[in-house]
Amino acid sequence: MREATLGLVQFESIIGDVAANARKAVRFIREAGEREVDLIIFPELFLTGYDLESLGPEYGRLAQDEGSDAVALLKEAVREAGVNAVLPMPLAMENGVSNGAYAINRKGDIVAAYSKVHLWDEESRYFAAGNEFKTVPFDFAKVGMMICYDAGFPESARTLTLQGADLMVVPSAFSKELRHRWDIYFATRALENTRFVAAVNGVGGISANEFLFGNNKVAAPNGEYVLQGANDREEMQVLTIDLNRNSEYERQIPYLRDRRSDIYGNYQNKSGKRDGDVCANFSNTGV
Repeated sequence: MREATLGLVQFESIIGDVAANARKAVRFIREAGEREVDLIIFPELFLTGYDLESLGPEYGRLAQDEGSDAVALLKEAVREAGVNAVLPMPLAMENGVSNGAYAINRKGDIVAAYSKVHLWDEESRYFAAGNEFKTVPFDFAKVGMMICYDAGFPESARTLTLQGADLMVVPSAFSKELRHRWDIYFATRALENTRFVAAVNGVGGISANEFLFGNNKVAAPNGEYVLQGANDREEMQVLTIDLNRNSEYERQIPYLRDRRSDIYGNYQNKSGKRDGDVCANFSNTGV
């Protein structure tokens, strides 16, 4: 068995209070260390809260970089706990502020910064879109990173799989109004690629009328959910998965073997670009 233990945090953010959210996150990170977690994952924009209505332009002021106090606190907590972490937050990047995440290893080093590629709805008013997917070589596995709406596009997960991901993680901010999508996305992406997919959602309010509901999910490579978290409750679920099941199901469900990359991308989409052009930045094309 090639086991990996995941800690999935249904975090309730205090909107706009970076310092308070960082302090609370440290408590979860310490617990993860005590429970011998390999990777702890927080929800989308947990460090500031996801609230376009009230924060909107403030995300520029709240954006973090490698030298930020909150990031330094989290890095030290990760190092002391001896865990790996995916920590989503607004990131100050060269092309503007991104809806992103830092990947931090057990030594407390930032090993990747990912910027959400597919921006949802009004996000494009405040965030710059990323233009590449990233697979992070942690010490226990290669972990592919997506954020929320990214998981609605089969190309996202397929690209990460072709990059060698053993596990895909999806920090999210899903509201109750979109619950039906939440129930579908991750099992589908797992089955299509015969890889584990872990989705992490926040809890609490994101606007006057919208609320996050938690219900973290882990889908196995055969498309079955092996974890479904509680609704409307802040908590961390800890789950150990066997990554050898990837290759087991890849043999049984041969989507990857039987794909026809020789013909994919040979038509024009509405934008006039060949389908597959979005993969131009990746070493593996023909999604």
